[in-house]
Amino acid sequence: MAERVCPWWMGYFLLTPIRKLFENPRKILSPFVKKGMNVLEPGCGMGFFTLEAARLAGPGGGVYAVDLQQKMISALERRVRRAKLTDVVAARVCPADTLGVSDLDGSIDIALAFCLVHEVPDAGRFFGEVRRALRPGGRCLVIEPVDHVSEEDFEATLETARGVGFSVAAGPYVRRNHTAVLESG
Repeated sequence: MAERVCPWWMGYFLLTPIRKLFENPRKILSPFVKKGMNVLEPGCGMGFFTLEAARLAGPGGGVYAVDLQQKMISALERRVRRAKLTDVVAARVCPADTLGVSDLDGSIDIALAFCLVHEVPDAGRFFGEVRRALRPGGRCLVIEPVDHVSEEDFEATLETARGVGFSVAAGPYVRRNHTAVLESG
């Protein structure tokens, strides 16, 4: 599914504590991720949002973190071990043409697509896979950076999501980002 993939070494820069000043994972995720939920995070990188999602979902929930770069997943797995969240986070490397989550169909409460959709060559396929993974009434939080994605391109992304059966609602305010919440029927 990769088209313009963030280089693995950028993952370390994306983990900087300074980023939390304008993209605080707890603040962004807490309205959406609750105890016991199953979370899918495609394009998780080294886990800037993953660890907080795991803390919010708790031991009764699960976070399925997927990335196509082994180096990203390896770094994430080290961070998960240090944070003592191995009972909550399952990290996977996916192939370039699919998320590889068909085993999760109908079991995910929320998917997190952060700064990702603009990197996939086939957004329709991506959203189709995410929608199949979601349980009925499940949601997908989409956040795309305004520096990489124009308003027009973001609207086209949302149209693609509607085309696979999502309804679209306004997302939370996240500085310098476009946001939307997609809901499965």
